Amino acid sequence: MKATNGERRVAVVGAGPAGLVNARFLAEHGFEPEIFESSESLGGQWNSDAPHSGVWPSMVTNTSALMTCFSDLPHLPETAVYATNRQMLAYLHRYAEHFRLERCIRLGTRLEHIERGSGGWALRIARPNGAVAIENFPRVVIATGRYRRPIMAPVRGLGEFTGCGGAIHAFRYKQPERFRGLRVLVGGSNISGLEIASDLASLGAARVVAAARRQRYILLKLLAGVPHDQIGLSRFGAHAQTMMPAEIAAEIRKAFVLRTCGSPEQYGAPRPHPNVFVAGVGLSQHFLPLVAEGRITVRPWISDINGNRVAFEDGSSEEVDAIVFGTGYALDLPFLDREIGAILDLNAQHADLYEYTFHPDLDGLAFAGLYELNGPYFPSLELQARWIAHVWAGVIPAPTPERMRAGIASYRSGRGLAQARPSNVISLLFSRAAGVEPDARHWPTLARALWFGPLSSVSFRLDGPGRLSDAAERYQVDATSCGAVPSPEFAPEQRRLLQTLATYDPVARGFVESLA
Repeated sequence: MKATNGERRVAVVGAGPAGLVNARFLAEHGFEPEIFESSESLGGQWNSDAPHSGVWPSMVTNTSALMTCFSDLPHLPETAVYATNRQMLAYLHRYAEHFRLERCIRLGTRLEHIERGSGGWALRIARPNGAVAIENFPRVVIATGRYRRPIMAPVRGLGEFTGCGGAIHAFRYKQPERFRGLRVLVGGSNISGLEIASDLASLGAARVVAAARRQRYILLKLLAGVPHDQIGLSRFGAHAQTMMPAEIAAEIRKAFVLRTCGSPEQYGAPRPHPNVFVAGVGLSQHFLPLVAEGRITVRPWISDINGNRVAFEDGSSEEVDAIVFGTGYALDLPFLDREIGAILDLNAQHADLYEYTFHPDLDGLAFAGLYELNGPYFPSLELQARWIAHVWAGVIPAPTPERMRAGIASYRSGRGLAQARPSNVISLLFSRAAGVEPDARHWPTLARALWFGPLSSVSFRLDGPGRLSDAAERYQVDATSCGAVPSPEFAPEQRRLLQTLATYDPVARGFVESLA
C-alpha cells in the first residue's frame, strides 16, 4: 500500500469533517489531496444550506466542544459548551483555512461513479459547468458521511396519514415553528428523536407524544456541570466493554447511569430492560425532565395509523396532527461501481470493511466516517484519518490480507446486531490501528485522566507517530476543565475498577502492576 513518488495524488470525496481531516493528514505525509464536494461550500452536515444536511435552525451539537474538535485546532474561547451549528460550520472553515485545504477543494463538483481504472481508480466527475470528465487517481478516500439517506419507519397506514402537519423524517425538520399549536408524535428514541421531542415541547406544540420500540436509559448531556462525553465515555469504559464479560461491563455502565441520572421510570417514563446494553442508552438534557413535567407523553411503538389516529402496541391510541420520525439513516453510496458494491456486500446498513476502513481486494481505496457511533465523532475521525495516512505513507505496516479477511469475517458474524458503537470503543480501535494509543505508564501525572477522563483528540498525540511536544500540557488543560484533575493518585473506587478490569485485560494488568 505504500505510495511511490508518482502516486501522491489522492481523491477525497466529501468536504465535511471526515474529508477535511483526511486531506489534512494526507498532506502532512506528502500526498496531494484533491477534495470533491458536491455542494457550494464545505462543511458536510454542518453546512445547513446543502441538500444533504439534516441540521435544523436551533440544532446544537450533542457532544461537547472539547470533544468536537481536532487535536491541532481547538475551538475559539467564546464557543458554547455545546456548539451551535453555526459555530461548528465556522470551525470547519477555520480548520480548512489553517491547513490551507481550501486551495484543494473543488466545490460544486459531484462524484457520479467510481470504478477500477488505469493505475488505480477512475472517477466520473460532474463539474460546476455541467461538463462530465473521467479522472484517474491511484488512491481514493470516500468520506461522504453516514447520515445522508433518511429511513422512514415501515408503519401500516403511514402513507394515508391525514394529519394537517404531515409526516416527515427528522432530516427534514427545518421549521420547528410550523408545529406550534399542533399535536405531534415523535417516533424513535435515538438522539434526534429525543432532542426534537424536547424542542417541540419547549416551542409551543400543543401536545408531544414520544413513541419508541424500547425504553432506553437516558443520560443528561451535563452531569453536575460536566459534559457527559468527557467522563462517561472514558478509556476505562472502552476497555471494560471490549475485554470484560458482557454482564459485568453492563453492570458497571448501568451503575454509572443510575448514579448520575437515575432511571427513566423515576421521571414517569417506562422502566427499561435491566441490562443496559439490551436497553441502550440515549442522550438528552431535557427529555426526561419534560416527561416528569407532563409536557412529553411516552408511548410504546406504533402498531398502525388510521387517518390521523395513531394506535400503539399497548392498545392505546392518539389523534395527532403531525409525525416526525427519528428512525435512522441508510448507507448512501450510489456512486460505487457494481463490482465494488459486490465486494463489500453493500446494503442499506452494512459494508464489509476491515475496521470500517479497508478491504483487501480494493487496494488504494479507503472509507472514512461511515460507521454509526454513539458519542463524539471528531476524535475517531482524526484517528481513522491518521491510520489511513500512516498506512499509505508506510509509517506503519499495512494490515495483511489475511488479517483483514479475518476481521471482515468477524464483522459479518455480527451483521444482524445493532451496529452503533460507543465512541470510546471506536477511538480505542483506531488508536491501536494507527499505533498511537497512549500508554498511561509513560504519563504518571496524567494517568488518572487517561483512564477516567476525556478521550479528547489531543490525548492521542502523546505517543506514537505524530506525537506533539505540547500534547501533555494541552491534555492537562482538557482534563482539568472537566474536573478530571491530572494526578498519579486514583480514588478508591477507581482503583477497584482498574483491579477488576486487570483480571481480564492485559493492558490494565500491566498498568496496575506498575502502580505497585
